[in-house]
Order: sequence, then structure tokens, then C-alpha cells
Amino acid sequence: MEPIRAILLPGSVLPAQLAYGDLIQALGPEVQAVAKDMELYADDEPPPGWNLDTEVDGVLREADALGWEAFHLVGYSGGGAAALAFAARHPDRLRSLALLEPAWAGNWDWSPAHAELWKKYDELEALPPEQFMPAFMRLGVKPDVVLPPPPPGPPPPWMAKRPAGIKAFLQTFKSYDLARERLAAFPQPVFFALGGLSNPDDYGEIAGRLARVFFPDFHLEVFPHRHHFDPPHRIEPERLAELLRRHWEAAEGNPAAGPADFRVLPRVTSESGTAEILDDVRGDR
Repeated sequence: MEPIRAILLPGSVLPAQLAYGDLIQALGPEVQAVAKDMELYADDEPPPGWNLDTEVDGVLREADALGWEAFHLVGYSGGGAAALAFAARHPDRLRSLALLEPAWAGNWDWSPAHAELWKKYDELEALPPEQFMPAFMRLGVKPDVVLPPPPPGPPPPWMAKRPAGIKAFLQTFKSYDLARERLAAFPQPVFFALGGLSNPDDYGEIAGRLARVFFPDFHLEVFPHRHHFDPPHRIEPERLAELLRRHWEAAEGNPAAGPADFRVLPRVTSESGTAEILDDVRGDR
């Protein structure tokens, strides 16, 4: 039997090894997991003409260099958006898709609350770097979440690239054509990890919209004490590793994997009524 092979795409802040080191260790030696850095940060500035297709092409090169014809793809935040773009363009190369709060999932079927949130993301682009990151992080969580202060001491050298990189993501999200009909035709299982403390008008809504696209082969797991900036792949890697292994084994047709018994909180609520969207995920219509 072939080993489980997976490519892991990070978000727009941490380098891939820092983001996924603990998860790869928790997955164990039976999983061949490769944490791939974003093409966005290959040089000091974003490449000219960069968009999600640049990241898609980078994943293809990585898989071809490894000799992997088919593999599982995991993406967090900006990497989750790139993973969705890959699934739309190259579904034949994927055994499954796992999304850890993708930063964006197309420009269709937005609720008024989600559209209003993206107006606030647009306003970030005018902020200086020292204000940009705190404001960016605040939008990603529920209002009562207390975000930790920056670590003491000078920031790591790679951090200097991040404001420009995040802005590049925000720009490409405005114009990129993530074809809903191609995602709807994606034949493999899709797993979505959602933080219970993340902004439900952002990641909760994305989960609901994608569930309608990928239904019935869509599995939602809520991590009630996590949010977008303390995600499960860093804070609860053992639990996420167990869920991913089950997801992958089921996708590869391993009968020993058993049914995917993913747990969903009864409700994840917001004042804008995102609970109803997540009820759709659960099938409570």
C-alpha cells in the first residue's frame, strides 16, 4: 500500500516549517508530509503579476519534483485560498482537500455581513505597517477575543515581507475567478477545520458556503477554543493529526479507517445570524 502523501500550505504570516512542524511530528512517520512555503515570499517583494495561480503552479512543481502523481492538499488561511484554487484547476491530482480556515473562498453568495467585513479588510491597505498587522488580526476573531501582544525583541527577518504579502492576497481576492462550478465538480472528500473563536462573519460564513458547494462530501470539525491566530495545527496538532489521518485513509479507500465521525458544535453564532449558515452545514434546515 502506498504511503499517505500530503502537501501543506501555510498562511500569509508564518513560514511553512514554523507553521506545520508540530503537526508533521504528530502525523508520524507513516505520513509523508511536506510543508511548502508560499511562492509569494521567494524574494524580497511579491513577484510581478503574482496571484493564486502562481501558488497553484508552485504546488505542481513541488509535487512533480517529489514524483507524486496524486496527493492530499492542506491549506491554512492564504494557503487555504490557494488550495481551493488548486482543487478547481487540478482536481485530478488530489486525493482529498483539507481547509484550515481559508482566507477567502470566491466572490459569490456573500451575505451582507461578509461584504461589510471585506470593506474593513479593504481599509487596511491604507494603514502603515505598525498598524496594519494588529488591525488585520483583530478582524479575524470574535470581538471579545484577547489577542496576545507581539513577542518581545526585534521581529524575525521574514516578518518584514508579510504586510506586502498580505496586501497582495487582499488584492488578488478582488479579481481572481474561483469557479464555483469547478469546485462543485470536485470529486474527492473535503475537510474543514473551524475555530469557535474566529470571526463567524468571515470563516464561519466561508464554511457554510463551501458546504453547499461540496455537499455531501464535506466534513466540518469545530475547535471551540481556537481562533485564526492560534490555529489547531499549532495548538492542538495531535487532535488535528488524528482527524487528518482518518480523512486521508477514508479518501484512499482504507476500510480500516471506518466512517468519518466528525463532530460539530450545536451552534456557532454571531449577531448577523451566521448560526443559520452553519445549521446548513449540519443539515438542520
